[in-house]
Amino acid sequence: MKEGTVLSGRYEILKVIGMGSYGIVYQCRDMKTKEKKVLKQLRPSKRRSKKEIALFQNETSILHTLHHENMPILYDNFSENGYLFYVMSLIEGDNLEDEIFFHKKTFNEKEALFLLADLLELVDYLHQKDIYHQDLRIPNILMKNKQLFLIDFGLSKQGDLVHQNDNVKMKQQDYYDLGEILLYLLYTTYTSKNKKALPWTEELSLERETVHLLKRLLEIEEPYSNAEEISADLYNACKRQEKVI
Repeated sequence: MKEGTVLSGRYEILKVIGMGSYGIVYQCRDMKTKEKKVLKQLRPSKRRSKKEIALFQNETSILHTLHHENMPILYDNFSENGYLFYVMSLIEGDNLEDEIFFHKKTFNEKEALFLLADLLELVDYLHQKDIYHQDLRIPNILMKNKQLFLIDFGLSKQGDLVHQNDNVKMKQQDYYDLGEILLYLLYTTYTSKNKKALPWTEELSLERETVHLLKRLLEIEEPYSNAEEISADLYNACKRQEKVI
């Protein structure tokens, strides 16, 4: 959509802020409230695909059920000239990927664990609503005023009462992704001393409690079955950091 295009008689396109495999994301101005918002469009090339339409509608449905101050708010969804759109709140902040690669932000062990604690709270909120994010990655985590915001629910799924085993797998996939994020953060302070890459257990100097947490998140040891188990081990890992001189 060109800059200045007005959709639904209300949303003025300002600029493109992102493109994915099935959607185009714009910053727009709500001409009624004068607020800047985010407008997402199903790619024109996908609008005749029942599968892609179902994915788009699923994302809209999931956003509609979210009522958390650290997640997007869905305001509107509509179709115009055969194209599908929805409108959500604009969260202005840098994602973790940009923070790390462009702003060169690093996280020591304590900082990484505290960030994981904040992220776990958001993931547990979703799981309590029987929603599984399934795309927990550093580009989908925003930082604003030292707060974390979780975005991009395009691959998220709602639990199925019939297939409980699938729900368990989706939950543990989110936990696995949390482990990968934690590992990613911990590597921001790592400088290689070996020409040959080694496993993280050999490259990183971590406290025993953090290693235990990571191994269970990454399913090297018995996987976690719920957030309470993770919280208990995370608490122990954070407490250990207080004792580190």
